[in-house]
Formats: sequence, C-alpha cells, structure tokens
Amino acid sequence: MTLTRKGAATRARIVEGAAGQIREEGVFALRLEDVMARTATSKSQLFHYFPGGKDELLLAVAHHEADRILDDQQPELGALTSWEAWWRWRDKVVARYRAQGAHCPLQTALSRRGPAASDAARAVAGRLMDRWQEQIAAGIRHLQDAGEVTAGLDAEREAAALLAGVQGGVAILLATGSTIHLEAALDSGLARLREARPAD
Repeated sequence: MTLTRKGAATRARIVEGAAGQIREEGVFALRLEDVMARTATSKSQLFHYFPGGKDELLLAVAHHEADRILDDQQPELGALTSWEAWWRWRDKVVARYRAQGAHCPLQTALSRRGPAASDAARAVAGRLMDRWQEQIAAGIRHLQDAGEVTAGLDAEREAAALLAGVQGGVAILLATGSTIHLEAALDSGLARLREARPAD
C-alpha cells in the first residue's frame, strides 16, 4: 500500500497507540475500540490501514517495537568501542527494560499465532535478533582490533551467547518483574569478554 504523508502519519499513530495500550494494560486489554478512541481514528480508517484486523495491527506493532528496541539502545549499542562503552550499554539495556515493566508490545505481538501471521512474526523476530547480534559482534571485533580481546574469540558466537542471556533475562523480567536475572546475564557476559584478554 502506497501512503500519502498524512496516511503514513495516521497509520503510525494507530500503531503507536496500540503499542502504548499494550504497554500500559497488557494484551488482554487490547481492544480495537480502545485503540480507535486513543488515536482518534474511525473504524473505517483502522481497517483501511489494517484490513486484517487485530492480527495485522499486532504485526505492525511488532515491526515498530523491534525498531524501537534497537533505537532505545543507541548510541551505546552502535559504539561499543571501549569497556566503559560496554558498561554504559549494559546500564542502558537494564534501564530500558526496567522502565518497560511487565507488558512488552513486541512479545505480545510475536506471541500471536494466527495462520497468516505466524511466519511473518517469526521473520520480524529473526530480523531483530540478526541486527542486534551484529552490532554486539561489531563491538567485540572492535575490542579484538584494539588488542583488548584475543583475536581467536569467535565474535559472532560470543555475541549470540550474550544476546541469548539478555533475552532470557528479559523473559524472566516479564514473568516476575525483577531485573536480577537480566543484570546477571549481562554482567556474566561482559566478565567473560574481559577474561578473554590476549596473553602477555
């Protein structure tokens, strides 16, 4: 669908409104009527931009939130060029998810398993993880180039392990409201990197 500037703004307002509704009240409170009221849009407008209804809207929320997750970690995630930068990134990740709380629009959107949305939702998640992992791996490679980490370390695999730890910590946070496991995963991952210093 080719949108005018006004149309694109209306569609974005609906997506952001749905994400905000989920963030504040959870998925079970997400009703299209509430999204329409929240975003001052009519039923015809909503179904014009999202003819597939709630599943299509949730997929758009997933795209929106995936981009937001990476944007919220900038500029630190894109500039992991020193140990101090890594620790600033660590603190920003923890603060981001602590502020988000127990309701995650992305997790909500990706948990939808309608017959048409399932593959598309997995593609959104895969693209997010690929982009996130590559930026972490780029930071590890920078440390290797600077002689802070041994060149023999597999940057992609270490980035994958660190990201898996973050995601596990986030999952527990969503279930319990506690950031303890997220912090432990980040601290352990960064400690492992620091231990991989080249031999003198």
